[in-house]
Amino acid sequence: MMQVISPLKGFSIAATDGDIGAVVDFLFDDSTWNVRWLVVECGTWLKGHKVLIHPSAISSIDFEEELFEVKLTKAQVEGSPDPFEDLPVSRQMQARLYDHYGFDPNWGSPSFVAASGAMASPLMATPYFGFASAEAPTGVEEADVSDDPHLRSFVEIVGYGIHAKDGEIGHLENFMLDTTSWTVRYLIVDTSHWWFGKRVLLATFAATEIDWSDRRIQVSATREQVKTSPIWDPMVAFNEIYAKQLHHHYGWPGMSA
Repeated sequence: MMQVISPLKGFSIAATDGDIGAVVDFLFDDSTWNVRWLVVECGTWLKGHKVLIHPSAISSIDFEEELFEVKLTKAQVEGSPDPFEDLPVSRQMQARLYDHYGFDPNWGSPSFVAASGAMASPLMATPYFGFASAEAPTGVEEADVSDDPHLRSFVEIVGYGIHAKDGEIGHLENFMLDTTSWTVRYLIVDTSHWWFGKRVLLATFAATEIDWSDRRIQVSATREQVKTSPIWDPMVAFNEIYAKQLHHHYGWPGMSA
């Protein structure tokens, strides 16, 4: 199912034996566009704590109640490693989380790679530092091999400028997420500063470069292609007919006309 990602922020997380907290962010891999972690702020139960929950732990989504049910107990969550104790969030810390919960680190990856492949080498910024100072902790080198330079925050990337081959077209407003594989399939681009009132969808594999220092994403389309693309109406559910029209317009793989 395709779902705009921002409304999922604020969804409650229900363990098998009670509430854990609410989603405040999503961390994704900028080389595959897979959502790797849900950042959950615990409520009064573990006041002041944030934990990372893997999408594979989700057993069901209730959109009306704005609720994720997870196959975890509160004791499992409470006893999990603190993901922010050795900032930035490192590969080693993620491995500890995978081991603690029994998560599969490759969950969701094969289907994405088979469908569209990974994005070509983006320009790397400092890795995601969680919810602390943007400065590295004392003794931690910015380019440490334990860092995970591909782990990115949805909250951080919203607002990045989107640049076509021949000029700027707008800014990143949102993601379109496949909640089956938890892969970001499309960038939702607000073009209102260039082309009043229109939002467009661009496939993530059309992103050829991300410049983290300049907060911009380069895409392989032209301004004319974007201007003549099928209109995306956020009030209308994403469907296969629209997807085929979109992919045919840009000549993208994955959908036949």
